[in-house]
Amino acid sequence: MSTVKLTVNGKAVSVDVEDRTLLVHLLRDHLNLTGTHVGCDTSQCGACVVHIDGQAVKSCTVLAGQAAGSSITTIEGIAKGDELHPMQAAFRDNHGLQCGYCTPGMIMSAIDIVHRHRGQLDEATVRHELEGNICRCTGYHNIVKAVLDAAGRMKVSQAAE
Repeated sequence: MSTVKLTVNGKAVSVDVEDRTLLVHLLRDHLNLTGTHVGCDTSQCGACVVHIDGQAVKSCTVLAGQAAGSSITTIEGIAKGDELHPMQAAFRDNHGLQCGYCTPGMIMSAIDIVHRHRGQLDEATVRHELEGNICRCTGYHNIVKAVLDAAGRMKVSQAAE
């Protein structure tokens, strides 16, 4: 057993876990942050994407101990109170979800994509960048529309800050 100290959604946490515990299981099983999903157990689907120090990472590929000292942001930590993050609002408004299982990982990946490309995105780039996230329901069309919409919303939001 090891004690892992990190910041999750802006709050300092300290958790005793087995050394083999994956970050996704620390989040879900020890911190009850169940918005981060386990979809495949092979790091292929992207349902478990969170941000570690601001970068999108599949949390099923990281041991909890490797994340010690890091700042983790999960889907539960991106809204500001009752106000959805622009990406969440764009997914809602563009019907970028069906069953919702992949949605948290998609949203976390999409936020990272917008930040890395500084909002300068086109459909082909979004489709290429989302290759590591699998959606079995939507066919991606509305997800791509949502990401492109959110890129514009995020520019406006950042300009207002």
